[in-house]
Amino acid sequence: MAGVKQTTGIVGLDVVPNAREVLISLYSKTLKEIQAVPPDEGYRKAVESFTKHRLTVCREEEDWEAIEKRLGCGQVEELIEEARDELKLIEKMIGQCEFLLNAFHSLFICRSIYGCFDSAP
Repeated sequence: MAGVKQTTGIVGLDVVPNAREVLISLYSKTLKEIQAVPPDEGYRKAVESFTKHRLTVCREEEDWEAIEKRLGCGQVEELIEEARDELKLIEKMIGQCEFLLNAFHSLFICRSIYGCFDSAP
């Protein structure tokens, strides 16, 4: 079992004593939130794939050193920051999808009601 981490060695990035639990919570939330992105989107497929892998590792390993070693993606504190950033990006992606769907719906309404865009230039 790994000892208590004293520092990350990165200015501005504090040690998270319960990093494993934080990561499990963030990865679980990520997998829930990504469901709002259409299933055929490459972004969703990529996020689901690496998040499931990271969540599995965090559930299987008890200490931060083992998690860092198996994932090979930096310190657990960096992974926490990445997971938080991913959740923000998912929110933006969902908003963008909703915007595009609304724009597409408006175009469809305009075309079907008013005959817009029926004539070729």
